[in-house]
Amino acid sequence: MRYHNITTDDMLNGDGLRTVLWVAGCTHHCEKCQNPITWDIDGGIEFDEAAEEELFQKLAYDHISGITFSGGDPLHPQNRAEVTRLAKKFREMFPKKTVWLYTGYTYEEIRGLEVVDFCDVIVDGEYIDAQSDPKLHWKGSANQRVIDVKETKRLNKIVLFD
Repeated sequence: MRYHNITTDDMLNGDGLRTVLWVAGCTHHCEKCQNPITWDIDGGIEFDEAAEEELFQKLAYDHISGITFSGGDPLHPQNRAEVTRLAKKFREMFPKKTVWLYTGYTYEEIRGLEVVDFCDVIVDGEYIDAQSDPKLHWKGSANQRVIDVKETKRLNKIVLFD
């Protein structure tokens, strides 16, 4: 897997202060995407042991609420195995912190993936510029959903995170 950045103390990509892993690779190519540089699956730099060490060091800070996977698309087919491994490791190391994941796929398309089991919140759906609204919380366009994964799985229907 390749990535572009690891940011910390982020307040825009999930609840609380978060560490965000910005992965490379996206085939959705949404018009007016905020990160088109991340579309190329071969872009960025290799996510190696040093990057993983940096990521988990930043996640260990007490003030960090959790990890957010963004990009690019963390669920690009070439990213899925590594993102799943990282989400599982994170959940084992920090069981009281949360996992958020942004994807251009809909929940219905990805609900059977193992990584979903490790997520607390998934922001799904492609960004649609015509439905953009800067007042939206944690998403870019009105078609996207901020999904409470645990409640959605428990009730077997989409439950939005508030």
